[in-house]
Amino acid sequence: MAKRPVFQEVSQAARPTATTGMIDAAPKGARRAIRLWLIVLFALVAAMIALGGATRLTGSGLSITEWRPVTGAIPPMDAAAWQAEFERYQQIDQFHQVNPDMDLAGFKQIYWWEWAHRQLGRLVGLIWAAGFALFLARRQVPTGWVPRLLGLGALGGLQGVIGWWMVSSGLGEGMVRVASYRLAVHLGLAFAILGLIAWYVLDLSRSEADLMRARRAGDRRLFGAATGLMHLTFVQILIGALVAGIDAGRSYTGWPTMGGEWIPAAIWDSALGWRNLFENPATVQFTHRIVGYLLAIMAVVVWLRARRSPHPVTRGAFGVMLVMVAVQIGLGILNVIHASPLGLALIHQIGAVALFVLILRARHHARYPFETSVRGTIR
Repeated sequence: MAKRPVFQEVSQAARPTATTGMIDAAPKGARRAIRLWLIVLFALVAAMIALGGATRLTGSGLSITEWRPVTGAIPPMDAAAWQAEFERYQQIDQFHQVNPDMDLAGFKQIYWWEWAHRQLGRLVGLIWAAGFALFLARRQVPTGWVPRLLGLGALGGLQGVIGWWMVSSGLGEGMVRVASYRLAVHLGLAFAILGLIAWYVLDLSRSEADLMRARRAGDRRLFGAATGLMHLTFVQILIGALVAGIDAGRSYTGWPTMGGEWIPAAIWDSALGWRNLFENPATVQFTHRIVGYLLAIMAVVVWLRARRSPHPVTRGAFGVMLVMVAVQIGLGILNVIHASPLGLALIHQIGAVALFVLILRARHHARYPFETSVRGTIR
């Protein structure tokens, strides 16, 4: 056999074929398109939460006394239909005890708030159904994502049922508003749906291979601390719903004391027993304040833990979260001092959405940090 020169070029055919593992395989499914679809759903759900708050604050939630998921999309189209709708509202106790002097023009104002809230809910359902059917038919759903996306639709349908369950509680004898317990369930599920969508958007913003690599560098303790903070924030949101449900935010308008007392004398009504925790305005508002202070302390502790992270993006995410905690507490104090006017109350509720999502974002970065090298962060 003839000797081959040392620097002789090896033919292309002689080169071994490179193989790649599963982690390096091209991502399957329309991740970017699904992510955009979920962002649209996120924006609509956030708008639903804000519009729901406006509906409650304007006392409009009981203006539509029937649940017609399909035909209810069409509002009254003539004078006779409007009069019939108004007469149905005149049969409930809210009209007799709260709005006995309301005329048809005033009824239309509260009607449109509730109708818009329900109509936006229908729009969310339609956009979810259309997007899910399209991606499924074109086989563009990434592996393992069908149950997640289907679960969002199921939760959305359940939310519609719970919404009517909540409204129906205010139509009973002696009721002038919806039950605060049911309001808390309704709002809590809305935040759960919003949180799932936000998490899925964060997952889809990076490739599967990138997430698998990043997870090995994740900080379990920081992730666990962020999870605890997320849960406490969720509890605070539920307590906020109880405050709104019994209008406790307008019972004590001083800060830092309540009616000049650090612990209000009316905090315990023996006739209510354990129901003080849910139905006594003094107890509910006091609990909301105390949990707010605890949340602030925990947020600082988690932030201090995050400062030790070697990943700049993770540290930044927790820093933004802490700023939002301070902003939300400030908004809460302003709401108390001004007896929860419509504008401030809505901003406070939107602030809760922003804070919850920012905590989720920081939590995601703790679990899936962006790689950092001497050249900077790799995105």
